Amino acid sequence: MKSPAMNQAMDILRQLRTLTEGEEPLAQKLDKIVALIAAGMHADAAACYIAVDDTYLELFASYGFKAEAVHKVSLRFGEGLVGEVAKNSRSLAAADAWKHPKFSYKPELGEENFKSFAAVPLIRGNRAIGVLAVQSLQKHEYTRAEMDFLETVAMVLTGLVSSEEMSEYKKTLIKERGISTKEKHKGISLSKGYGLGNAVIHRRRQAVSKIFAEDKEKELQKLEKAHSQMNADLDEKFTSTKIGIGEHVDILDAYRMFAKDKGWYKKIADNIQSGLTAEAAVERAYEDMWNRLSGTNDTYLKERLHDLRDVADRLQSYLSGDIASVKGVDSDDIVVVAQTMGPADLMDYDYTKIRGLIIEDGTPTMHVAIVAKALNIPVVAKIRGIFDEIKTGELLGVDGTEGYVYINPTLAVKDKFKAKIAAQEELKRKLEELKDLPSKTKDGVRINLSINVGLSFDLDYIKSTNCDGIGLYRTEIPFMTSDVMPDVERQLSYYKELMDRAGDRKVIFRSLDVGSDKLLPYWSFGGEENPAIGWRSIRITLDRRAILRKQMRAFLRASADKELNVMFPMITNLAEFEEAKETLMLEVEKEKRRGGAVPRKVNVGLMIEVPAVVFQLDNILPHADFISVGTNDLAQFTFACDRGNPKLTERYDVLSSPFLTMMKEIVSKADQYGVYCSVCGEMGGNPIEAMALIGLGYRNLSMSGSSFGRVKSMVRSMSVEEVSDYVNTLLHSSKRTLRPQLIAYAYDHGIEIY
Repeated sequence: MKSPAMNQAMDILRQLRTLTEGEEPLAQKLDKIVALIAAGMHADAAACYIAVDDTYLELFASYGFKAEAVHKVSLRFGEGLVGEVAKNSRSLAAADAWKHPKFSYKPELGEENFKSFAAVPLIRGNRAIGVLAVQSLQKHEYTRAEMDFLETVAMVLTGLVSSEEMSEYKKTLIKERGISTKEKHKGISLSKGYGLGNAVIHRRRQAVSKIFAEDKEKELQKLEKAHSQMNADLDEKFTSTKIGIGEHVDILDAYRMFAKDKGWYKKIADNIQSGLTAEAAVERAYEDMWNRLSGTNDTYLKERLHDLRDVADRLQSYLSGDIASVKGVDSDDIVVVAQTMGPADLMDYDYTKIRGLIIEDGTPTMHVAIVAKALNIPVVAKIRGIFDEIKTGELLGVDGTEGYVYINPTLAVKDKFKAKIAAQEELKRKLEELKDLPSKTKDGVRINLSINVGLSFDLDYIKSTNCDGIGLYRTEIPFMTSDVMPDVERQLSYYKELMDRAGDRKVIFRSLDVGSDKLLPYWSFGGEENPAIGWRSIRITLDRRAILRKQMRAFLRASADKELNVMFPMITNLAEFEEAKETLMLEVEKEKRRGGAVPRKVNVGLMIEVPAVVFQLDNILPHADFISVGTNDLAQFTFACDRGNPKLTERYDVLSSPFLTMMKEIVSKADQYGVYCSVCGEMGGNPIEAMALIGLGYRNLSMSGSSFGRVKSMVRSMSVEEVSDYVNTLLHSSKRTLRPQLIAYAYDHGIEIY
């Protein structure tokens, strides 16, 4: 088998481009394309497999195999050589496929006589959406040049596979097979709220239209111009205050620095020198990085690949001149639909028109979700195939509270959305009215309501809510958004701003809580089988004591002459708490000896997140000034349930007898020992759950600023004595969840839980 010469390769790629842009039906296009690829690779057979969803592939076109195998052969991701390529998103070649340990024989394909095998993934975003494979009757060792050619072909073919034409073709197949499509799709909520608007498909990635350069110098100049313009625009966007994001530039710094990375730019320039166009050079630079790093167990490196994908897509848009296309959206109400998005991408749209955001590959920690949340845009993620299913202009309903997306909702559903959106607006107005009213129940019980703070824009909620304090300051956010470890002075600037903005309000600092899903770019955490219960949080900072000492020093200096409240997360036993507490108190003594100003009072507490610590409260509480219940992790560990897994979101409920009984035990023990007790997890920010907590005895709740008004409204409409009596009667129930009973009680008694 011979690899195609340069001129022959260019001719094949030109023919391929002509085929992909032709008017023929897609099935015929694919048949001709695989035949062309087989000829170009001097192969006896070729096949194109398309990902039907995230779990399996289907044969969509073939040459040299049994014709009836098309749409009959399917493979799971990881099954056989083709499945292995899809699973790992990396190319694979074998001189004798039958001897490869991953080989899986498919008799319906008719591959008995074939020996050599080579396949490359069709990659969009950071995942395979298909696999292109060739086979030969003779054994053959594939050269790097042959694999480069096949990978280049895959770059062109990816545009067709990810097109709207392919999406329609898939829908036709589904319909022919008698499979109905859904109008309502379940995902996970990344930002709460309701939105109704017309779909805008965020197709940032452009298919590479030309592979080989005719003029290298011209391509280098084109790259330099696009790169400079992209970075200039990013600088302007990230420092702009017109959409209210100027205060959280920290979260976007990593993205901006990645875009300016000289090493990445040099790789692209080197690819141009080798004969590629600027567009192809960018794509090849990304694919090379993906092939090298995607197999790593280092979670941080994998996350950086997502950053690189976002930056590469943005640079492609500048090279193609497509960067301004989103500005022409003609609708006052839009829902942006993306497979994935970078934080800068959201700023390409007029945020005042965005009513919702749907991200197929979204995660709670991705920067664009955090920015959207700050702008009160509901976000739903993790719905397989949603990106390909939705068409531009379709009406979408985004339920960011329950995590549902409605495609072309019925009139009745639209009316419900409009009512909920109106209620949101009414709530905003009500919040303004509530701001100066006391947080007291109908029977006169004072409930202290605080806010959780992580990013600097959260500080605006201090004034807008008139909250009682900061119940949780997530100190890890500045660490996560910095490319170097923040020194004492930099940390001090963050903490001092918080203390100044808080005034006389109570502020509770949480020490550095990283690990699990919160990784730092300058630390190598290594791979862990179960990072959520691995080396994280206080376990890291006690092992790396210098980091903890520096943070304690910054806390002390920021709180000079004020009250300092420090709590340690992920405490599992008394020994850990005492060790952490001792570290803080030693720093207090050091500050005194150096003549520095120290807080007038230092209170030390811990988070209740690990079930084991609930059984040690009698031993721990005498040594603590306060405790705060982190219900997110506590529920996760209690139910052995990954809180980010959409398959488990409705299986377990914090509003169940076992969990509420545990929560009552915690607050009862705290009251017994006279220890201040609060809740800073998500339960505190959900009105129906907050109502139950107050009924159990909690008087201090902390929540996100966006949830504050709803909870305060609930507090002022309830009677503690009545709710307490009712909640306690439910604690012996054997039902999986008590949520329906509690919701019904709230409605029957006029308690505002919307």
